[in-house]
Amino acid sequence: MNEHVHPSADLTKNQSLVMGALTKSNGPLSAYTILDQLRDHGFRAPLQVYRALDKLVEFGMVHRLESLNAFVACRHPDCDDHETIAFMICESCGQVNEITDNALANRLKLLAEEGHFALKKTTIELRGLCRNCQNA
Repeated sequence: MNEHVHPSADLTKNQSLVMGALTKSNGPLSAYTILDQLRDHGFRAPLQVYRALDKLVEFGMVHRLESLNAFVACRHPDCDDHETIAFMICESCGQVNEITDNALANRLKLLAEEGHFALKKTTIELRGLCRNCQNA
């Protein structure tokens, strides 16, 4: 399990800038979108963004959404205590909601054990339409 390194004071300048971009965003951002937003702050190469993102993911402060190849700031300060994290992603407006469900986590853990699989972490992405987009 990752150690919690949440204090912002421990972040490098680049990590703080990337975290700030994700925190201000209403939805997930790709590394290239972050790069474009931070060019005025000295970012010149995607590698700078990816290095910062890798560390922020390691710290549990940012999550990678595989299906979107994008990143979101963690909305639950203690979520790295959970082995299963789920995201509801609206395919219309792009809104992302982070959820945890202990019953689901326990069921997945049981399935892994039954399959003699050493489960470390699970990320589930639910794709569909949020309430606002359903009603539009």
